[in-house]
Amino acid sequence: MRRFLLLAMIVFAIASSAHAQNRYASIIVDADTLDVVHARQIDAQRFPASLTKVMTLHLVFDAMDEGTLTLGETVTVSRKASRTPPVKLGLRAGQKITVRELIQSVAVRSHNDSAVVLAERLGGTEARFAEMMTAKARELGMQRTTFKTANGLPHPEQVTTARDMAKLAHSILTTHYDRYHYFGQKSFRGVKNTNALLRDMPEVDGFKTGYTRASGYNLMVSAVRNDRRQIAIVLGGASGKSRNAHMRDLVERGFDVMGVVPRSDTPALILAKQTTPTTILRGAHNRRAPQPWAVQLRELPSEAHARTLAATLAPEAEVSISSGFSGGQPIFHARLSGLSAQAAKTTCAQIKTKCWLIAP
Repeated sequence: MRRFLLLAMIVFAIASSAHAQNRYASIIVDADTLDVVHARQIDAQRFPASLTKVMTLHLVFDAMDEGTLTLGETVTVSRKASRTPPVKLGLRAGQKITVRELIQSVAVRSHNDSAVVLAERLGGTEARFAEMMTAKARELGMQRTTFKTANGLPHPEQVTTARDMAKLAHSILTTHYDRYHYFGQKSFRGVKNTNALLRDMPEVDGFKTGYTRASGYNLMVSAVRNDRRQIAIVLGGASGKSRNAHMRDLVERGFDVMGVVPRSDTPALILAKQTTPTTILRGAHNRRAPQPWAVQLRELPSEAHARTLAATLAPEAEVSISSGFSGGQPIFHARLSGLSAQAAKTTCAQIKTKCWLIAP
């Protein structure tokens, strides 16, 4: 019996791990150039969970710009909205609440009922509002995203991708930066923001968490260091704690890579009207995946060692060297560019030194 239970536990653990891996995706984007500096499964469809609410608030902000909605307007809560499943503010049917409070409730505490109230105010019904959300997604070039709810509660047809979520985040930052502060608000009615990285990482200044059983633990953040901003998305984390730890690592990686990657003239992340999700624009040329990959060999003891190692591992690669300090000692990084995906992965597999894969 013990052997059976042990075997069952092992099988369950393996299945759970495989399920978590199937949900995972992540992307880091330089918010200034739109270069993708990290990518994993970025065009694979995933469940957005409460990241959906970022689009809900995008449409709210659009309506405010158009003059059809104001922060001080009071909205009456419908019976349907009051019956929305948790997490919720606990609104009662017939209750009146301001648009400002609803925005804060959604952005800070991710309240599902507040999102529905806003959806019904703008769309008449949540279903109609979801159609408006999907139409806006297409306008932003989010070709693989479909919305069915205003709050991200489970729906089998409500899907997105890491790349599409990065496009949504960028649109908020560029068209509604004056209202971006809601996503970085530390608390609402005395309760902390669901995004712990706002408290744990000084560089992170906003965006949104999400979770359902089907989606896993999702997180969208934007962070600034030395006047350089990045957008980072993690979908399908195994737990809130592991997702946050992984995001911290990604943010650090993103800033490091952005520091050695020259700014390009043309964005790699297409914002709108792209023909396919895999089309990448560089300079005046239109290229399709697969794109050249790169690797970065980290924390090498000298420039000579960095160049020798790069030439040995991938003689066909374009090599650039950058340097810094760690613990008061000089360190060197070698970036090997122009590799195929397989060559990049093989290069990192050959060495024990720190090696980062950089997707196109």
